[in-house]
Amino acid sequence: MAEKFKIPVEKGKTYTIDIVRLGAGGEGVGRVENFTVFVDGTLPGETVTARITYVKKQYAVGRPERIQKASPHRVKPSCPVYADCGGCQLQHLSYEGQLVEKQRQVKDAVEHIGKLKDIPVLPTLGSDRPWNYRNKMQLPVGGEKKTVHIGCFAEKSHRIIDIDACPIQKDGNNQIIPVVRQWMKDYKIPAYDEDRRTGIVRHIMGRTGVHSGEIMVCIVTAVPVVPHMKDLVHMLRKEVPGLTSVMQNINTRHTNVILGNKTKVIYGSLTISDSIGDLNFRISAQSFFQVNSEQAQKLYETALSYANLTGKETVVDVYCGTGTITLFLAKQARYVYGIEIVEPAVRDAVKNAKDNGIRNAHFTCGDAAYKLPELLQSGIKPDVIVIDPPRAGCEEKVLNAIASVKPKRVVYVSCNPATLARDLAYMRTRGYKTEKIRPVDMFPQTHHVEAVALLCRKDIDSRIEVKLELDEEDVTKAENKGTYENTKELYPWQIWL
Repeated sequence: MAEKFKIPVEKGKTYTIDIVRLGAGGEGVGRVENFTVFVDGTLPGETVTARITYVKKQYAVGRPERIQKASPHRVKPSCPVYADCGGCQLQHLSYEGQLVEKQRQVKDAVEHIGKLKDIPVLPTLGSDRPWNYRNKMQLPVGGEKKTVHIGCFAEKSHRIIDIDACPIQKDGNNQIIPVVRQWMKDYKIPAYDEDRRTGIVRHIMGRTGVHSGEIMVCIVTAVPVVPHMKDLVHMLRKEVPGLTSVMQNINTRHTNVILGNKTKVIYGSLTISDSIGDLNFRISAQSFFQVNSEQAQKLYETALSYANLTGKETVVDVYCGTGTITLFLAKQARYVYGIEIVEPAVRDAVKNAKDNGIRNAHFTCGDAAYKLPELLQSGIKPDVIVIDPPRAGCEEKVLNAIASVKPKRVVYVSCNPATLARDLAYMRTRGYKTEKIRPVDMFPQTHHVEAVALLCRKDIDSRIEVKLELDEEDVTKAENKGTYENTKELYPWQIWL
């Protein structure tokens, strides 16, 4: 009988740990006697003293108490609440170091999850503006009696960390915070208490048009009628240059979802304007729009270059959303078909095409697994297919539908390296080889990375077997679990060292 594996760490005790890599959540990953330990706030190449705070069969979590040997890429975080806030994970890593780690994150996922060893992963396409890049702000509001807290949730909690400004937000958004706080104090407007379900103001949202300079303020409230809204408008007009719109969104539900279903105009227009490249968009309080529009342009241009269009191709954009990538493709394609299962997004896509004078783009609402064969049956054969799925990646039926119509090229835009790797491996079994991958840093100072992959049709490699049976919860679970060689309790997706 095999000897039972003994976990070499105990909760509450300290250990010296060499950090060898970053985990999927930006935490440092090291080992104690071949046992995986995650340590927040540490970097590859560092030796740290960490106190164990949590122990499971496959991994442990530690809190750093002393950095014995610091990484040369360690920097001092510029945000005063960085240690408590859960919004950013990598401010203690130089921006050059962040780009290298994000390239490694994609490369490791492809090799260890996808089992693909021959894929060039290019250097991460970095941002010219790694600070003050977010054009959309959503901040919770809380407090008791005379106190007002506006800020960010502390990591893994609903405790609000009060802030004056956020260094990754656009300046226009940051100007909103002190005005709303002063308005609530002056006119005794109570914050919403999610436990008691009392109070008024739940969240504040700001949206800044990067190229237009227009600013929208949206106050999310728990009740439909809020006193002194005209006074708020007066204060905002005085202190926020570029103010174009003040909205009230009403959310009466007991939920973590920020926005309710009803939004009304308090001042100005229903939308603000912004652009990505030479495309213009009208943005409402509830519209989807890339929060980093400057990097979004680089992402879309990369996808467009990988599509390698000459003006003669028919292109299908799967998971097209509001049509931003579709419209970029339409500029160089003969015709583009966008497929999206969310009906409001399709309506926005149609409007965006009309507003930009694009007539060679057609949008349809439905499941791509069925819409793609319908296109083929109607005589439409795509030369290129572009996919931009959610974090859970593509459903197997969608990948099978893509392979069945046999496009020459597939361009895969991903926001999750793990599901990207899984899907690339599956597509290889269907005759598509991944030629190259370009990571794009859409969210500097955080662990998130997007990537664009180019797949070309090749002979089928029947040696690889891949199962697509994980939902988004499984992906999240796998990204946060460690493993060690001795265990028999393996997760379907292993975290490697």
